[in-house]
This record gives sequence, structure tokens and C-alpha cells, in this order.
Amino acid sequence: MRIMPIILALFIATPLIEIYLFIEIGSVIGAFKTILLIVVTAVIGVALLRHQGLSTMQKVQSQMQRGELPAVGMLEGFMLFFAGALLLTPGFFTDGIGFILLVPPIRRALALWFLERSGTIVKVHPGHAERKKPEKYIEGEFDKHDD
Repeated sequence: MRIMPIILALFIATPLIEIYLFIEIGSVIGAFKTILLIVVTAVIGVALLRHQGLSTMQKVQSQMQRGELPAVGMLEGFMLFFAGALLLTPGFFTDGIGFILLVPPIRRALALWFLERSGTIVKVHPGHAERKKPEKYIEGEFDKHDD
């Protein structure tokens, strides 16, 4: 799948969706309340982001101390960074996507889905993941000679 046409479509569609939502919501609740709502969602989003970002960072650090690969936690951290950028961007559409990424079960499911799709991990049973083992094995014997 080619990614550039998708990115181009998102760069064109997102501002159009935001403009449409500004006009529709502004005509119902008024311009001042619309602007106030955008500022309030950004403030709430940043507060939630800060809390969840610290929690995710602590989880990744504890996994690293136990010698585990924190792939899911690091991908969740990247999603939180992306959610923060969306929440700071004025607009209802981007705020909606940002708030969806702040929901831990949704964020974790997206991270697992992406890692499974990329072949980084395979699902053993619900809720647990394991690193994918190499598919090529070389069989042989090894003798150590002390000379």
C-alpha cells in the first residue's frame, strides 16, 4: 500500500472537516462558545495527556528494568505524543481523535494491532504478547576444542 496518497488525502480532508465542524457547531452554540469549547478541550486534553504520559513512561521503565522489551509501551508513548499534537491543534475532529488515543484500552489495542500486523509480535492468547521468533533456523553441531 502506498502511504503518500493517504497522507496527502489526510492533509486535504482534515482542514475541510474542521472548517465544516466549526461552521456547524458555531451556528448552533455561537462563535464565542465554539472558541471557548476548543480552548477547554485543549486544556483538558493536555492535563489528561500529562497524567497518562507519566504513567506510560513509568510502565516502560519498569519493563526495561525487568529485562523485557517495552515495544507496546513505547508505541503507546508515541501515540500519546501524537494525541498531544492533535489536542493542541484547534478543531473538533482532531480533538476527537486525540481523546480517542487517550483511552488506554483503545490505545493498547491499536499498539498491539500495529505490532502484530508489522510482524514484531505474535499473539499467544488474549492480553499477552510474545516476540516473534525467526523463521529460518540453521541446524548443526558445535564442538569446542581446547588447544
